[in-house]
Amino acid sequence: MKELQAPQAAPPLRTRILLAAASAALLLAGAASVQAADSGLPRQIVVQLRSGDSLSAVLSDHGLTLARRLGPRPFYLLRTGASDDLAVKIAALGADPRVAFAEPNLRVRDPEARKRSVWAIGRQSDYLDQWAPQQLGLAAAHAVTDGSGVTVAVIDTGVDFNHPALAGRLRPGLDYVAGDTDASEEGSTADAAYGHGTHVAGLVALAAPGAQILPLRVLDAQGRGNIWNVAAALLHAADPDGNPATADHAQVINLSLGTTTPTKLLDKVVELVTCSDDDDGEDDDDYSDPGFNRDRERCDLHHGSVVTAAAGNGGNARELQYPAAERAEGALSVAASTAASRVASFSNRGPWVMIAAPGEGLTSTVPGGGYAVWSGTSMAAPLAAGIAALLRAHQPDWKPVDVTKRMQDRSARLCGSWLRRVDARGALDDEVPPPTVCP
Repeated sequence: MKELQAPQAAPPLRTRILLAAASAALLLAGAASVQAADSGLPRQIVVQLRSGDSLSAVLSDHGLTLARRLGPRPFYLLRTGASDDLAVKIAALGADPRVAFAEPNLRVRDPEARKRSVWAIGRQSDYLDQWAPQQLGLAAAHAVTDGSGVTVAVIDTGVDFNHPALAGRLRPGLDYVAGDTDASEEGSTADAAYGHGTHVAGLVALAAPGAQILPLRVLDAQGRGNIWNVAAALLHAADPDGNPATADHAQVINLSLGTTTPTKLLDKVVELVTCSDDDDGEDDDDYSDPGFNRDRERCDLHHGSVVTAAAGNGGNARELQYPAAERAEGALSVAASTAASRVASFSNRGPWVMIAAPGEGLTSTVPGGGYAVWSGTSMAAPLAAGIAALLRAHQPDWKPVDVTKRMQDRSARLCGSWLRRVDARGALDDEVPPPTVCP
C-alpha cells in the first residue's frame, strides 16, 4: 500500500470550495450524458480523512455529525443537517486539505434487479447436470481440488441457510441491512431480487463444492443497498475477527452488485482487501494513518482476498459498473458468456472487463429448498469466484494477483470477441485450453 508526501500549499478555502463545486457540476453533467448515474442517500456523506486525529475539527468546521466508522480506519459516514445542500457540503469537504476524498453514500444494486430480470423455476437435476460445468472443465479440476479449506464471501441479498444443497457449507454471516447477525434471505417471490444471494451461493458451491461460504447481506429483497454497507462487508470478509494474525479471512469475495457512479470508497476498500500495490496512477492514496496498521499486518502475512465483481447487464461497451470497472489488482471484472461460447447479449463487455464466465440460463439454488434458472453477470461472477477458490486451495501461498493472472492467462477464447472465458482445468493445470470451436 502507498503513502503520500505532505500536500502542497492550497488556495484559500473559499476559492477551493467554488472551484470544487464547479468541477463537480461539470463531471455530473458529463456522466449524465453517457449513462444514468446512481444517486446517493439523503444527508449521508462518505469521507476518508488523511488523519483520524482531525475528525472532531472537521465535524465542527463543516457542521456535520458522525454516523459510523469502518473499524480503526479513517473512513467515516457523516450526516448533514436537515436543510443542508448535500452537493455543497461535499464540495467543501473535497476542498479541505484534511480530507482525502468526500462523496455521497451511493446506492448500489444487483444487475438483475436493475434490469428487472427474474428467475424461472428450475430442477435439481438441471443444477447438477448443466452446460456450464462441462464447458469450464470442472470435473477434471475437482480431481485436483474441490476448494476445501477456502472460504468464499458472498456479499449479496443473504442466503437460505436451510437449503439442502448448501448444508454444511455456510459460515455464520452478518446482515448489514437489518443490523444483526442473521444473513438469511428476506422477502418473497414478489420482490425483484428475492433469491439472488442464494442463487449466487449455489453457483459458488457448484464450482467449488468443498469451499465454505460466508454470506454477508447488504442488499434488500429489491436488490438495493449502499456503498458504505458494501465496504463494511468487504472489510469484515477480509478479517472477520479483527486480528490480522489469524487466517480466518475469506480468500475469495464475490460482488454480484455495483453502482454506475465511480466511488472512491469501494475503489480503496477493494485495494485494501486484495492487498493491491497498483493504483493505476492515482495520486490521492494515503494509508499513513495508524488506523491502517492492521491492514498492513494482514497483507504482510499474505492474507489478501481475490475479489470477483459482476460487470453489469447493460448489454454494451459503454456502461461502467463499479467497483468492477476499477480493474483493481487482485480483482476480476466478470462478463457473462453463453453455451455457444459467445458474450451474452445482455452483458457489458467494454475494455475494462477482464474475463468472462458462463452466465446465461444457469440453474442454481433459491430459497425454500428449490432451484431456478437465472441469467446475468451476477451468475457469471460466482462461477469465476469458485474457480478462484479452487486455485487458492491448490496454491495457498499465492497472492490475489497471482490467482487473477493465472485465470486470465489460462482462459479460453470466446467466439466473435476479444474477451476470454475462465477455464478451471486450464488454470489448475497451467495449460492454455484447446481452441474454441466456433460455428
